[in-house]
This record gives sequence, C-alpha cells and structure tokens, in this order.
Amino acid sequence: MADAGAIPAELLDALRETRHVCILTGAGISAESGVPTFRDAHSGLWARYRPEDLATTEAFLNDPALIWRWYRWRRRLVASAQPNAGHQALARLAELVPRMTLITQNVDGLHQRAGTQDVIEFHGNLFVDRCFLEGCAVDCSHDTDVPICPGCGSKVRPGVVWFGEQIPATALDLSFRAAADCDVFLSVGTSAVVQPAAGLIQIAREASAMTVEINPNPTDFADRVDFAIRASAGTALPELVDSLEV
Repeated sequence: MADAGAIPAELLDALRETRHVCILTGAGISAESGVPTFRDAHSGLWARYRPEDLATTEAFLNDPALIWRWYRWRRRLVASAQPNAGHQALARLAELVPRMTLITQNVDGLHQRAGTQDVIEFHGNLFVDRCFLEGCAVDCSHDTDVPICPGCGSKVRPGVVWFGEQIPATALDLSFRAAADCDVFLSVGTSAVVQPAAGLIQIAREASAMTVEINPNPTDFADRVDFAIRASAGTALPELVDSLEV
C-alpha cells in the first residue's frame, strides 16, 4: 500500500488500460465547494435541532411545514455552490475511459452540474420532490408551506433518503454490480465506514480491482487499499486526469 500525495504511476497505467472504473464519492468532495456536511449545516437558526429531528418520516408527519422550511433553506444554500475542480475532473475522466460508474453519497447534484451523466445517487437528490404516498418524483408548486402532489393530492416530501429509510434498491443493485465488475475503484472524499457504501470497496477488492483512496485524512480502509492518496479531491483528481491526457 502506497501512501502519498502524488499520483502513483501504477494507477495511471491501470486507468490507461481499464475497461471500467467505479468511483464512490462522499461529503469531502462537496465540502470543497462550500457545501457543509449534513450535521455541520445545523448552525444559526437550526442549531437547536438535531439532524434526526429534521430528517425522518416521523418528523415530516409531525410537522411537515417545519421540515420544508429546513429543506428549502438547504436548497438555497446548496444552489449557491458551484462544482469544484474535483467534480469537473471526474466529468473529464468519463470521457477518457471506456466506462465509468459514479456513485455518490451526496444529494447536492454537483456531479451532474459538472457534466457527469447517469450518476447513481445513494441518498437521493435534494432538489427532487417526491409524493409522500406513492414515492414517485413529481413536478409541483411550492406556493404553499407544504407542497401537494398534483396527481393524488398527498403531501410532497424532499427526494432524499431519511434516517430509518432504505437506500433505493435500484441504486444498491447497480452499485454492487459496478463494484464487482470494475478493474479500478476510487473512493473519494468519504470516510468509507457507513454501510452499505463502505461495502463497495470490499466488493471491488474481492473482484481483484485496483482500489484507491483519495482523502486528506486516512480512513479505516487506508491500510487495505492498494494506494492511499493524501490529498483533497480538488487537488488529486485534476492532477490524475491531466496526467492521463498527456
């Protein structure tokens, strides 16, 4: 296991020969765009609330107007952020390899705004509205405190995965399949300790993929990956892609 800030030559060689790269991103890459982590966002007006008080089905049923005030505030906060060099580098990487699967634990849509297509969103998307009753994405008015589904008249909720809810089965299936099929796996800006996302690295290892961690700080997987690059996504990923384009 190599542990350094520089991009290993072996990784560049593997990416030049790869048929499928699988990438998992976490809060670290979005933090570089000024997006606070979920818990860090509880400041100022919202400091008196625990995250669990604003991100459960029970909380929504108890006070949907309060939940919507919180999520509209979060939407405004995230909408003002811009994709950073790390997001942009991954969009460029997708054009350099035969196949790239990008799985994110983030809900901010910054990968899509940077140009990456078909992103697998483990925890949903902050800017999607979903019918609370049927779970489908809807296009609805926000003229009222609690938006209403135009189809069935049920309340509408933010399209994110709350505490106590399951990650969508389709996202799980696609992610596990990609991790088992790839020959290079990058873990970027994530602690790699929360299941089931953390299990993707192990799946890739068992499939004999080259595994790489890109994170300024070591995680529990640091001594089990092939290469641990101690740098931010915004620094390491552009360097990696620039080297591939030479």
